[in-house]
Amino acid sequence: MPSPLFPASTILALVILATPARAQDGEAALSEASEACLLCHESLHPGIVADWRRSRHARTSVAQALDKGELERRVSAPSVSEELLEVAVGCAECHTLLPGEHPDTVTHGDAQMHVVVTPRDCAVCHPAEAQEYQQNIMSQAHDNLVRNDLFQDLAHQINAVQLWQDGQLATQPPHATTDEDSCLACHGTEVKVVREESRSTGLGEMTFAVLSGWPNQGVGRVNPDSSRGSCSPCHARHAFSIEVARKPYTCAQCHKGPDVPAYPVFQVSKHGNIQASSDHTWDYEAVPWQPGQHFNAPTCATCHASLLASADGMVLAPRTHRMNDRLFTRLFGLPYAHAHPRDPSTHTIRNAAGLPLPVELTGEPVADALIDAEEQAMRKRAMQAVCRSCHSSSWIEGHFDRLDHTIGTTNEMTLAATQLLLQAWERGAADGPQAGDSLFDDTLERMWVEQWLFYANSTRFASAMAGTDYGVFANGRFLLASNLRAMATLLELSRVR
Repeated sequence: MPSPLFPASTILALVILATPARAQDGEAALSEASEACLLCHESLHPGIVADWRRSRHARTSVAQALDKGELERRVSAPSVSEELLEVAVGCAECHTLLPGEHPDTVTHGDAQMHVVVTPRDCAVCHPAEAQEYQQNIMSQAHDNLVRNDLFQDLAHQINAVQLWQDGQLATQPPHATTDEDSCLACHGTEVKVVREESRSTGLGEMTFAVLSGWPNQGVGRVNPDSSRGSCSPCHARHAFSIEVARKPYTCAQCHKGPDVPAYPVFQVSKHGNIQASSDHTWDYEAVPWQPGQHFNAPTCATCHASLLASADGMVLAPRTHRMNDRLFTRLFGLPYAHAHPRDPSTHTIRNAAGLPLPVELTGEPVADALIDAEEQAMRKRAMQAVCRSCHSSSWIEGHFDRLDHTIGTTNEMTLAATQLLLQAWERGAADGPQAGDSLFDDTLERMWVEQWLFYANSTRFASAMAGTDYGVFANGRFLLASNLRAMATLLELSRVR
């Protein structure tokens, strides 16, 4: 029966116009299932389809990808099932995979289709990358925020609705939608199937899964199939471009500061200046990526993820999706810089005071939860190997000596702020956890948070990434010192309650 929204003639015209073009010479053919998807979605969602048509997925079969040499290969699976091997990676190849593992699977035409494509789906062709990502702190970002009572309190204090009532400031707990539109936009929501519902469409009645926590592209998203994370924050759908993932603007979505100011620091660095000035000549698609040949200054991906090789094929840095493989010290997100945690599920760590932190409030590390000195040294060498493709040993040693010094001084300035805060609690100038109160709601407590979350972080990032200006006056050392003075003055002016 013709649709009440579109007459039969219109539907026929849409189908004819939307008939997908056959593969060009050397390109992989589409599966019949993906061709069926495109018959409707070419007209309904032209932006999505156009994005996909520009992708490597649309042109390449897994068989063609497996024919590449070891360094040029972009898939890590040794083999895939016969039905996936010889066709391009289209709509059906991603959205109908593993239907029994997806609670969001619904009958969609003749297919069992799910909306939320997860790392478990991507692992069919990219198992090494998916496994590495699961060992990455990013993949646990949702739980590390939501299941950490201390950080959850900070998030609620940020997102709470502030009201002036009866002559004093009152707060209302944040709505779940506020959290999803705030911290969880980057950390990741928990996506759940609420129900299924039928809707009238131009092609008749169709069934859809209604999801909570959706849409979301957070790095630690909890998916309906229980997997953690998402590939699309870096490899934006539906092109899933390696070029997009390698450009710093992608990382800037969540690393813009002032708590994680990697991108503004990069912008004022010499590396950022070169990238902005000359990257129109770079080859962001090349695999492996050759310093000097394909680019001449690092981006975020260069230092943290990409496979780098010399012109003669010597591997300078292996590809990794475990972003801390080349990080020896954790610079941001916590009161003190410290060695990286052994386990990406950091919400399970407890310090001697029982707080879910890998350090004491006074800076001492929770040693058994952190990587040891040998592992730190190995990761430091891995990062320095990236630097060595463009810099001499003396340059590299000088740079990392400065970073080590900056880590020490910013930790000392954070300790001074912590000692002021402890004095405030002792004098009754602020209420802290020992009084059953939040650690983040008094003015002095907020200033303490700014000391490490904004100013110390910014100073360390500027030192690590050679973006000095941002770490001095923009959001670094000047404010690190000024904030201490302001905390001391406020404490001196306060009276015991």
